[in-house]
Amino acid sequence: MAAGEYISMRVQREVFERLIHLEAHELGSEPEAERRELVEIYVRKGISRDLAERLAEELMRDPDVALDTHAREELGLDPQEGLGSPWAAAGSSFATFSLGAFLPLIPFVFSSGTPAVVVSAALSLVALFSIGAGMSILTGRSFYISGLRMMLIGAAAAAITFAVGTILNVSTGI
Repeated sequence: MAAGEYISMRVQREVFERLIHLEAHELGSEPEAERRELVEIYVRKGISRDLAERLAEELMRDPDVALDTHAREELGLDPQEGLGSPWAAAGSSFATFSLGAFLPLIPFVFSSGTPAVVVSAALSLVALFSIGAGMSILTGRSFYISGLRMMLIGAAAAAITFAVGTILNVSTGI
C-alpha cells in the first residue's frame, strides 16, 4: 500500500509540476493571451471588466506573481503550499494500513477459534466507527453518520472478502 501511495503521489506531483511548467512557458511566449485569460477568469468571478483589466495588468508585471496567480486561478494549485510529498504519503499509508491490519489480529494472540473471530470483528467495527466519527471533526458532518458510514463500508468490504474466500474455498483453519 505504501509503495502504491508513493507512486500515486509522485505521479500527481509530476503532473502538477508539468502543468506549472507549461503555464510558465505560456506566460513567457504569449503574455498578452495569458493576461486576457486572467481578465476572463476574474470577470467570471464577478469582478467588473475594468477592474479585472487593471488587476490582470498589475499581476502580470512580475513574472513570479503572474505564474503564482495563474497556477492558483487557472490550475487550482497553490505552489506555496507545496505539491504533496510522496514520502510522507507513503509513510502515513504504511503506518495506518499496518495498524489497521494489526488491530484485528490482537484477539488471536490471546485466543483462537470463534471467540477470537467475534472479538476481532467487534474490535474492528469499534475502530472503524471511531475513525469515521473522528473524521467528523475535519468534515463538520454528524459524528454518528460519519462513524456509521465508515463502519458499514468496512463491514461491507470484510463481507465481500469473506464471500470471495468462501467462493474460492479458502480455509482459515478455524
